[in-house]
Formats: sequence, structure tokens, C-alpha cells
Amino acid sequence: MSSLALDVQPPSETKINWEKLLNTIEAKLPEVDTSHLTVKQFTAGYSNLTYLLQFPNKHIVLRRPPFGEIPPRAHDIQREYTILSHVHPVFPLAPKPHLYEENQDIMDKHFYLMEKKEGVVLDDRLPEEWDHMENAPLKASQAVVDTLATLHDIDIYKHGLDSLGKPEGYLKRQIEGWLKRYERSIVEGSDAVQEIIPWLLANTPNQSESSIVHNDFKLNNMMFSKDDPEKAVGVFDWELCTVGDPLSDFAGTMAYWTEPGDAETGLASVTEKEGFYSRRDLVEAYASNTGRDMDNIHYYLCFAFLKIAVILQQIYYRWHKGEISDSRFSSLGIGINNLLHQSIRAKDKEIV
Repeated sequence: MSSLALDVQPPSETKINWEKLLNTIEAKLPEVDTSHLTVKQFTAGYSNLTYLLQFPNKHIVLRRPPFGEIPPRAHDIQREYTILSHVHPVFPLAPKPHLYEENQDIMDKHFYLMEKKEGVVLDDRLPEEWDHMENAPLKASQAVVDTLATLHDIDIYKHGLDSLGKPEGYLKRQIEGWLKRYERSIVEGSDAVQEIIPWLLANTPNQSESSIVHNDFKLNNMMFSKDDPEKAVGVFDWELCTVGDPLSDFAGTMAYWTEPGDAETGLASVTEKEGFYSRRDLVEAYASNTGRDMDNIHYYLCFAFLKIAVILQQIYYRWHKGEISDSRFSSLGIGINNLLHQSIRAKDKEIV
């Protein structure tokens, strides 16, 4: 008889039938010893919910959308599962997917299970294991660049990955799509957006190449070895992955890469601390690694800051309507405005 030990904070445990999930795993993943299960929820973010399922012989990660109403086409867990199925064989840092399910008897939304990577994740501090390692921030910074460059260098046509999206016209579609998302989630109008939008539409660069685009490649979506800051062991959160312009992906990493003196955006990062690359260092390292022309990086960075502002605005919109009650979201308006200001600074080449 299987036993179920839960370590999940309310209200999540009341909305997932863990017993029925356990029965599904018993039936479809027979290699898992289901005699005992402990469930722990990872630190909640602004995106999909992630749980650690601890079995006697295996640890598995469960991914699902947030509870409550979500924007159309957002949090597409099935697509994320499909992406991992294609990407993992050519980029093993992407977790191996195990199982996809859409079963209302188990939970209200679709979900999937994937392998658990072992290592450390960098949020707003360095791991204790690195305290006495020389130049750990510098080494981790270079690992970020090297990992992203490796991803972008995968031949999407050789491996049939071009089917993950439409490479041609990617950047133009992205801009138009994110502007529509902004318009659908306006809480407070912004003069900054009225300056950014016409400029983005009038100055869109020509796309010279296409690659895998993770679309959310930030430091805390990576996992590093506990023993070696230079070694990445995992890359997570693939729900937005597609194929398109690699510089848009790199710019997204830059936008999340906060520096000392940046205005408050709600996006805390350890990169503000001494020893990490600056955004300029990231550009130089990526250019050196890939040989790509970075002359238009200010355009991509302007768009990247705008995208993050829209992501936060969608959450702020849901909080404003009363669909979610997390008190963290009450001050998102400040961060959104500061991100839009960063977007203008990038447009004016004041950041890089």
C-alpha cells in the first residue's frame, strides 16, 4: 500500500489530487518505486508552478500552469513538454521529459513530469558551496554565455528543430504579438510605451540567421554544479522556446541581468554583486564566442525590457482584477514603469 507524505503549502494541496497522480505514475512509469511519495513545492514565481516529487528511488519534477484564470495561449505546458522531447536529445541540459497528462480527476490543468537535475540555482545570493572558490561569479558569468552560445549554435535544420516555430519573420511577429499583449492588459497608461512602440516598428533589423530561442534564458533558469561554477548542469522553463533570432534571446538574458544602480523592477538577481560580468561584458563575451555582429544589440535590449514589462503587467492586470491575491503583486506597477524606462535607455544606447 503506497503512502503519501505531503509538504505543500495551502492552497495548492487542496487543488491537486495527489493520490490519483500517484496511481497514474504507478501505471505509466513502472520503474518508479511508488511505495512512498513526498511532495514539495519549489519557491513560487510569476510563471508556472513547479513541484518536487520524491520517491524512494527517484526524484521527479512536476510542472503545471498557475491556479486560476490565465491569459489565452499562456502557460502552454503541453508545448513545453513537446519542446523538451525535441531539444533534450541535442541539448542535454534541457531536462528529459517523462510523462504528459491532462486529467481533471488529478488537477484542474494539464501538467507534465520531467527529470530532476542536481546542482545549485542562483537567485539573489551565491551558494554556500562556492564561498571559498576563486572568481566564482566570473566563472558563472562565462558559463551563462557559453551555454547560451552552445544552444544558439545547434543546427535547427539538421536536427529538424525548425518545426518548433516559423524562423522567417520571427522578430516582426514577436514585436506585433507583444504589443497586442500589452494592449490587452493595460492597467495604467504609459507615455514611455508611446515612445517605444513606434521606434521598434520603424527600426526592426533584418534577421540574418535562425536558431533555437529559449525566450526566457535568465540566470535563475539555469543550474550549476555545486563543485564548479564554470559547469552548467541544467536549463529550465522552456515554455516559450521557439526558433528565431538568437540576438533576441541573448538580449533577454541581458535584460534580466541586473547591475548595481538599476532601478527597482522586482527582478532581484545576484548579478548585482561584485565579480559578475556587466551587461557590456556579456556582449563582448558572446560576440567573442559566436562571432555575431552586435551592432544592433540596443534594439534587441529595448524590446527585451519591454517584453518583461508586459509579462509583469499581465500579472498585475490579473491582481488588479482580483483573480490572484498574492501581496507581492501589489507593487508591480513600480517595476513595470522602471522596466519601460530601461527600455528607453536601451533605445538611446545608454545601457550598453
